[in-house]
Amino acid sequence: MKIMISQPMKGKTNEQIREERAELVKGLQEEGHEVVDTVFENAPADEDVAIFMLSQSIRYIGKVDAVVFMQGWENARGCKIEHEVALKYGKYIKEL
Repeated sequence: MKIMISQPMKGKTNEQIREERAELVKGLQEEGHEVVDTVFENAPADEDVAIFMLSQSIRYIGKVDAVVFMQGWENARGCKIEHEVALKYGKYIKEL
């Protein structure tokens, strides 16, 4: 199964985000899943960074079979939007 991870990212560096999800990624891969990397590097200078990143993650929801939501997702604006998109478009959802 192709899986995307959704997690709160506001105020975190890409390194912190990758560290937080490392154990989850490893476990999913050991189960035979492909985890799609959705830690994006740079937004164009003329765009709102948060909206750009959210648009990219929504794009990736269309490429996966499932979305795993890490702890705290229900308090993060972007994660809640990703959850709604995944739900409305029939993706398998797992909430941690």
